[in-house]
Amino acid sequence: MKRSDFFKLTVAAGLGLEAVLDRGLEASEQKVPGPLPRRPLGKTGELLSVIGLGGIVVSGEEQVHADKIVREAYEEGINYFDVAPTYGNAEDRLGPALEPFRKEVFLACKTAERDQKGSEKELNQSLEKLRTDYLDLYQVHAVTTKEDIDKAFGPGGAMETFVRARQQGKVRYLGFSAHSVEAAMAAMDRFDFDTILFPINYGCWFKGNFGPQVVEKAHSKGMGILALKPGAHSRRKKGEEGKYKKCWYLPLESEKEIARSYYFTLSLPVTAALPPGEEKLWRMALGIAKSFIPVTEVESLALKEKAASIDPLFEYPAWQG
Repeated sequence: MKRSDFFKLTVAAGLGLEAVLDRGLEASEQKVPGPLPRRPLGKTGELLSVIGLGGIVVSGEEQVHADKIVREAYEEGINYFDVAPTYGNAEDRLGPALEPFRKEVFLACKTAERDQKGSEKELNQSLEKLRTDYLDLYQVHAVTTKEDIDKAFGPGGAMETFVRARQQGKVRYLGFSAHSVEAAMAAMDRFDFDTILFPINYGCWFKGNFGPQVVEKAHSKGMGILALKPGAHSRRKKGEEGKYKKCWYLPLESEKEIARSYYFTLSLPVTAALPPGEEKLWRMALGIAKSFIPVTEVESLALKEKAASIDPLFEYPAWQG
């Protein structure tokens, strides 16, 4: 019997979409929350907590509060921290807050600079602000267009900084983040990266056909797969104001909806997920992750049906011509 037929029979037996999905959540609610799980990061030998702390969470906060958030994250079992110069004053806040735990955590940073000179300057600035002499992971940030690929990987491009920095011991692993399938596939063809940071949620996956190709290729190469936007719902409508200042999109808000989305993302060959930058939503994701159970085929099909009404943040194809 085809999976779609099985799903139709399940619904016909009296279970609607919400009921099918609720049954999965009921199973997770019956599970006694344990310590935050950790997973291997590709072929690196590192083990990362399945939920990370993105620097946007502490951006714009008083240092005392940033210190409190980072300490709580560490005590809850989070060992994966990610930041970038483009996140306001996040580096300035995260550096001092993380300093007591630096040797015990995995610190990832990024650069949106595409040339060698600019990326080297930004790397050194990030190291200084983060109060460390090395980064565990350095990533080419937000690779999206053909121009991004050509500049970063061409002569005098940012990749020259990356390779040299790894040789010098300033960074341990190299990765990239991408916001288009085309750019992600091209980047993986151009260099043997350790990791990829990519938007993965069921709305983009099913409605936008955005993600399956990238996850399959990255997994086949043994890369560590890190998920962005696991708690995203849809785009804002034109002129629509967002409720959350640190989210440029509409995030999921109810604990039930957030749990469904994270369980889907973490059921894929993903090492870890980065929640939205809002502290409230990050805390909800952290609690949910402790009771994670993989989604079943029927639940995945129900999410596919649910995704049909979503306006996804990203779609494939994105490049024209």
